[in-house]
Amino acid sequence: QVQLVESGGGLVQAGGSLRLSCAASGSTFSINGMGWYRQAPGKQRELVATISSYSSTRYADSVKGRFTISRDNAKNTVYLQMNSLKPEDTAVYYCHVWGSHPGYDYWGQGTQVTVSS
Repeated sequence: QVQLVESGGGLVQAGGSLRLSCAASGSTFSINGMGWYRQAPGKQRELVATISSYSSTRYADSVKGRFTISRDNAKNTVYLQMNSLKPEDTAVYYCHVWGSHPGYDYWGQGTQVTVSS
């Protein structure tokens, strides 16, 4: 089992910045990829950014150039630096980690990000 604890969400004005963190604990030795997803009210959960075990990154087109994902393997933590935030970035942000073993797939409880105009 892997436990994920997210932090860093909150309320910010448009144009501001936030940094999300997600710390993994438990059976972390099999973590391969780490990422962030988000879900706005009335919408499906969508990918924001992912980072592989060798630090290859992938971003949604809507956040490219504004968000940066990174990870600290020694701390089993993934970060999401969010700059130039827009009201449309408002959502619950979820941390996601996965491995190569079947069933090794875990989600955090979510952290609210609200961007006011």
